[in-house]
Amino acid sequence: MPLLSADPAAFPAEPPADTHDPAVTAAHDWAAFRALDEMTDHWARPGWPDGSRAYYWMLTFPDDQPLAALARHCQEELAPLGLDPVPTDGLHITLARVGRPGTVAPDQLDNLARDAEALLPSAFSVRAMPLAGSRGAVRLSLGPWEPLLRLHHALAKAGNSAGLAPKKPTSAFRPHLSLAYNNRRRPAAPVVDAVSGLRVLPAVELAVAAVQLVELRREGRTYRWDVRKSVLLG
Repeated sequence: MPLLSADPAAFPAEPPADTHDPAVTAAHDWAAFRALDEMTDHWARPGWPDGSRAYYWMLTFPDDQPLAALARHCQEELAPLGLDPVPTDGLHITLARVGRPGTVAPDQLDNLARDAEALLPSAFSVRAMPLAGSRGAVRLSLGPWEPLLRLHHALAKAGNSAGLAPKKPTSAFRPHLSLAYNNRRRPAAPVVDAVSGLRVLPAVELAVAAVQLVELRREGRTYRWDVRKSVLLG
């Protein structure tokens, strides 16, 4: 397993001191978010305009009612900020980008899923909470990171084998689960203050028994997807 490394494009740029302890990763996320002076427009993404599509490995939770309830509560409390809430059936953890439909053939997806199946770690669970954020979103911290890093590493290895190496290595992976996207440049302090009052909410336990290979698309200011493959963990 490659060690995490500093990456100015990641958030937080510096990795946490301990990927096994949820308290450490949560505190690290919060410290990075509190240090922001300004938030950026999540949707101002070069090469990813409205209507764009791409294949991604993700963890999806369409039937997780405790997670949906937590998301709705946080989104309602944050509504005065005018953020773009993630639909409760669209909550996800992004793992790795695979490529665009025009450049990835169907047989490559089949090979990728087959190679991944042989490499995936055992099923696990992670805690989602407390709330924090990034330059472009309000998001739940996750912990422990270690099983998510092992999963990412296995997917990256499968991608290399199938000729579909992920855009980012595991060393730059920063697990999180976004609840709302920021849609304009603004001072960070009001968002940080609003989020701070929600950090006492109880955590939700997320069971991870499969990983989804999806065709992700941007629809205005939200993400939707179609699952192309769902691969069970070992």
